[in-house]
Amino acid sequence: MDLVDGTDTVDAAEGVDPGNGFLRCFGRQMKLLREAAGLTQAELGARVGYGEAQIASVEQGRRIPKPELVDAVDRVVGGGGVLAAMKGEVEKARYPGFFRQYASLEAQATKLNAYSSHVVKGLLQTEEYARAVFEMWRPILDPETVEQRLAARLDRQKLFTKRPTPLMSFVIEEVVLRRPLGGRAVMQGQLEQLLLYGHERNVEIQVMPTRCDEHAGMAGPFTLLQIGERRRMAYMEVQGESALRSDPKKVGVLESTYGTLRAQALTPRASLAFIEQLLGEQ
Repeated sequence: MDLVDGTDTVDAAEGVDPGNGFLRCFGRQMKLLREAAGLTQAELGARVGYGEAQIASVEQGRRIPKPELVDAVDRVVGGGGVLAAMKGEVEKARYPGFFRQYASLEAQATKLNAYSSHVVKGLLQTEEYARAVFEMWRPILDPETVEQRLAARLDRQKLFTKRPTPLMSFVIEEVVLRRPLGGRAVMQGQLEQLLLYGHERNVEIQVMPTRCDEHAGMAGPFTLLQIGERRRMAYMEVQGESALRSDPKKVGVLESTYGTLRAQALTPRASLAFIEQLLGEQ
């Protein structure tokens, strides 16, 4: 395994999720503060605008509280900022365990390059398309988990408005753009969003035509990150497991692969024209 910040590369099945333990710890802390304030779950819920069942779920570590709920509870129980200080870790718990470290690094990226072969990259997804992807997940995700992951995915798109603006490029397989996940209307909205992103000065989108008889991406999708001037990493994910690599040689190989993919794909301008053509076929 390569090392990232002195720790092993992420390589964990979703069932082994350290975030669940943190949520239980947060819930116990919240319960202790509530009881110290002399409030029942129903009374606390009434004061912060949530139901008793929702407060109970948070205290049991079964529900991920929104940032505004954490702030409100901290204020009402007189937590002195103890609960509010944990908001960052609570936010991370919205992601499945195998994705959590990558999501934290992605938010710091100054450059991001991604090759997608199955679905549109999460950063580019519309809310409707992302919901369709999560609802097709197997094993089936419960509605609450779908909503949590959907909110987390959309929140990642703040990267597009980050300052300084990161440079981003995406190579997407043609078949991904022709697969109507969620139905025709959902796919139409997704294609329109790709056009909007593709016209941003810091974003380049390229389509890999199915007819192309040379293809450097046979080993599957991956993402390349650069943080600052020198820190470079590669991320790969399949079937709920992931690998985050920082070894310069391995990252360099994938950077070379990505360069070849870009050379084989349609140019950014031709790709936007292709997406417009697909929209006309909807």
